[in-house]
Amino acid sequence: MEKIIAENRKAYHDYHILEKYEAGIALKGTEVKSIRLGRVNLRDSFARIENGELWLYNMHISPYEQGNRFNHEPKRPRKLLMHKREIMRLFGKTREKGLTLVPLKLYFKGNYAKIELGLAKGKKIYDKREEMAKRDAAREIEKALRARY
Repeated sequence: MEKIIAENRKAYHDYHILEKYEAGIALKGTEVKSIRLGRVNLRDSFARIENGELWLYNMHISPYEQGNRFNHEPKRPRKLLMHKREIMRLFGKTREKGLTLVPLKLYFKGNYAKIELGLAKGKKIYDKREEMAKRDAAREIEKALRARY
């Protein structure tokens, strides 16, 4: 059973999500405790492949309040755990023009922290405007139908 801790809604606004992948995260003890308290922010974070390893950057996990001197650095790079084949497949895809890896949500699956990564292509400004116009039109239609009945 999944317990969702954080979602990156901004990623859906800024990117076209092409594919989704699940990865484990290598964390320290105080990081796990902070995540369980929901003190995590995925905004502006991204994943990158370096030396055949997958790393997550800019994910902010607030320091654990009872974590004395063993506390963690809030924005340290964190290693993501995936099979080597999957990492190599992602490496090939991120080499394509304009594709990047963005975290979509952070959740616990059993006792393990997992992150859902999206293979994404950046949206242009006109794409965002078009999407907003579609949403507004759908909202207006819904409103008109509700008023009708």
